Amino acid sequence: MNPEDLATSRRRLMQGVALTAAASLVVPAFARADEAKTTTAAPPVPIGDPKNGRPKPPFAEQSQPWPGLASKMSPQPDHGETSYQGRNRLLGRKALITGGDSGIGRAVAIAFAREGADVAICYLPAEESDAQEVVKLIQDAGRKAVTVPGDIREEAFCRDMVDRAVQGLGGLDILVNNAGRQHSFDSILDISTEDFDWTLKTNLYGMFWITKAAIPHLPEGAAIINTASVNAYDPSANLLDYAMTKAAIANFSKGLAKQMIKRGIRVNAVAPGPFWTPLQVSGGQTMEKLKAFGSDTPIGRPGQPVEIAPIYVQLAASEASYITGQVFGASGGAGQP
Repeated sequence: MNPEDLATSRRRLMQGVALTAAASLVVPAFARADEAKTTTAAPPVPIGDPKNGRPKPPFAEQSQPWPGLASKMSPQPDHGETSYQGRNRLLGRKALITGGDSGIGRAVAIAFAREGADVAICYLPAEESDAQEVVKLIQDAGRKAVTVPGDIREEAFCRDMVDRAVQGLGGLDILVNNAGRQHSFDSILDISTEDFDWTLKTNLYGMFWITKAAIPHLPEGAAIINTASVNAYDPSANLLDYAMTKAAIANFSKGLAKQMIKRGIRVNAVAPGPFWTPLQVSGGQTMEKLKAFGSDTPIGRPGQPVEIAPIYVQLAASEASYITGQVFGASGGAGQP
């Protein structure tokens, strides 16, 4: 081969190498672009004064028989039906939420589904209409919804509920003990043994039985989240029996966390302040307190359930792998922790 042909061959070889190198850079670029299309982050929530933009007291007089329906409240609570935007933080997870038909439980169910989790909800049969609204919201998020109506004051039902949730979801790796009983009494002298038993069975026995039944199904990396209350630290005079159960839930969560970490399971609690839920209008507050509900917080209003759901998402997500045995508050600037 003469020198001129040799130079031409070298030029063609180098051009081929350059094209190959360019192609190797271009293909990943296209791959990243395609990936970006499927993982586009939700737009940020606009910032604004937290005192504004939500319902404030005074609220209209209203009352419902226990357990109350969110659909009949005025104003209706915001559970995030139109506002919560997920970011795939719980993609592929399987969650059981008690009291998932309304209030904080409903907001958590919506958030979990939009974060990619399949969700089972437990509720009283009287709450079926609210529950079916949640089912539709979960399904609209493209996730599986499982309903398990019943009364958690019954140990046999608690065991059966967990089994049905595990079967329906194909497993379980998040448990949210949220269902609760709250009734206002001005004096301990007004609390009957039946009322006392009702509150303790719902708030403590049910949580204990459900957790005990769920633990054998929970894999390493699972999360248990219990709903306590600011009443655990600063009890309201008219919620004596309720407050003592919420203090017990906070203590239970911290103690259980020390046991469960040996299994690779995290346990935490959330302590809400005043949130606008059916608990308040179905005997949970006096009418006087209801009309001014949330006015004694620095923010000057009650929280809406959607405003606390992100804490449950954070505690359930794998990113919170170093968080266990903690109690997180959301109380409008008052209360502990």
